[in-house]
Amino acid sequence: DTMAALNGAGLAAPQIGALVRVVIFGVERNPRYPDAEAVPETVLVNPELEPLRPEEIDEDWEGCLSVPGMRGLVPRYRNLRYRGFDERGRAIDRTVSGFHARVVQHEVDHLDGILYPTRIRDLRRFGFTAELFPGADIADD
Repeated sequence: DTMAALNGAGLAAPQIGALVRVVIFGVERNPRYPDAEAVPETVLVNPELEPLRPEEIDEDWEGCLSVPGMRGLVPRYRNLRYRGFDERGRAIDRTVSGFHARVVQHEVDHLDGILYPTRIRDLRRFGFTAELFPGADIADD
């Protein structure tokens, strides 16, 4: 409910005070990410990430419900395999790329106490959304 109410692409359990290794994510159509491809709604318990072709890294803009109103240019692995379990204990094993891979990495970072600003390489590419993109119709985080 929290993720949907804020048009989020994902949410980690610690963001709502639950100290368990669980993330949820999924995007169909989202005003915060108008150009993003669809990502299936997923509950991922005890996630494990494996970068595929670790030399292939993309930088793209990210925001976060825990850091409202800001964006930063964040490097992430382009291709990723993730494993874990769904809410019923069924195994999940997916190989993904692009926005899907970015969302999973962002949410799993929360489980390890990492917020996206610590991954930004050039802090000149971090700031308030309205200042970074003046006049742009970008939804606030």
